[in-house]
Amino acid sequence: MSALVQAAIDRFGESWTLAAFGALVGLAFGFFAQRSRFCLRSAVIEFARNQRGGKLTVWLFAFATAVTATQALAWAGLFDASQARQIASRGSLSGAAIGGALFGIGMILARGCSSRLLVLAAQGNLRSVMSGLVFAVTAQAAWTGALAPLRETLSALWTVDGGAARDLIQRTGIGHGGALAFGGLWLLAAVVWARRQRVPVWGWAGAIGVGLAIAAAWWGTWAFGRLAFDPHPIQALSFTGPSAEVLTRVLFAGDRPPTFDLGLMPGVFVGAFLAAALFRELKLEGFEGGASMRRYIAGAMAMGFGGMLAGGCAVGAGLSGAAVFTVTSWVTLCAMWAAAALTDRLVDQRPEPRHADPQPLPATILPAGR
Repeated sequence: MSALVQAAIDRFGESWTLAAFGALVGLAFGFFAQRSRFCLRSAVIEFARNQRGGKLTVWLFAFATAVTATQALAWAGLFDASQARQIASRGSLSGAAIGGALFGIGMILARGCSSRLLVLAAQGNLRSVMSGLVFAVTAQAAWTGALAPLRETLSALWTVDGGAARDLIQRTGIGHGGALAFGGLWLLAAVVWARRQRVPVWGWAGAIGVGLAIAAAWWGTWAFGRLAFDPHPIQALSFTGPSAEVLTRVLFAGDRPPTFDLGLMPGVFVGAFLAAALFRELKLEGFEGGASMRRYIAGAMAMGFGGMLAGGCAVGAGLSGAAVFTVTSWVTLCAMWAAAALTDRLVDQRPEPRHADPQPLPATILPAGR
C-alpha cells in the first residue's frame, strides 16, 4: 500500500493524491450512508420517543464500528491520533457544549444533520440543497466572517489544554485495549438489537460501511503524513469545516492546492447519488410552504454556527472525534443528544409529516412477513 501511495504522490503530487483519497472515502461514506439511512437526528428521535424502528440501531452500528476499527488500528500500532487537531491542539469545552447544543437544535429543525443534508441533496431533495447552502454560508461566517468574534468569545469561556488533557484514553488510563473493548461491547449490543428489531441488511451493513469509512480516513491520512514531504493534517470525516472550505474555494479561492476535504465533499455527493440511482430513489422534492422554509433555514443556521463553535458536526464529533476519544468531541456528542431530544419534545412531538426525512429503511429488503 505504501508503494502504491508513493507512486501516486510521485506522479500526481501530494495534494492531488490526498484529495483523491478523500474522494474515495467520501464515495464509500455517501453510498453506505444513503443505503443505511444513517442519521443522528433519526436515532435521537427514536430514542426520545421510545420507538423501536431500527434507526437508533443503525446509528449505533456506525458509531461502534468507527470506535472499534479505529482503536483496533491504534492497538495494533498502525495508527496514532496524538498529533490530530482534536487532541494535540487546545480545545474549548464551552464551545463543545454550546455548539453541540445548537447543532442538536438545528438538526431537529432542519430534519437532518449536515451529512444527511448532503446525502439527501444528492437524491434530489431541494430542501436539503437550500439548507446545505445556508449551513455552509453560516459556517463560513462563523469561521472567518461576521460571526467569528462571537464564536471566539464563546470558545474562550472554558478551554482545555491539548495533549493528554483532551485525550480520554490517557485521562482514564484504559489504554487502546480498553477503548477497543468499549467499542466491541457496543457493537455486540447493536447486533443483538438488530436481530430483535429485524433491521434489514442494508441498515446494519451500510452502517458498518459508514463506520469503516471513518476508520479508513483516520488511518489513511496518518499513513499519508508519514510518506509526504509537506505537513498534512491527520483527520477523518467532518462536514462543517469542509463545507465552509468548499464554499470559499468556489467563490474566491479556487487557486489553492486541493486537500482531503476538497475531495471528501464531492465524493460523498457522488456516492449518495450513485446509491440512489442504482436503487431508483432519485426524486425531486421541494418545500410545501413558507413556514417549513423558515424552519429549515433556522435549523441550518444553528447547525452551521454550532458545528463551527463545537469544532465538529454529528459525524466530525459524533463519529470521528469519538472514535479517538477526545474529550471535547464526547462533550459535543452528549450536548447534541440532549438538545435534540429536548427540541423534539418541544417542537415535534407529533407523527412525522409525510414529506419529512429521513426515509424509512428500504422496504424491498425487509424480512418476510414485515
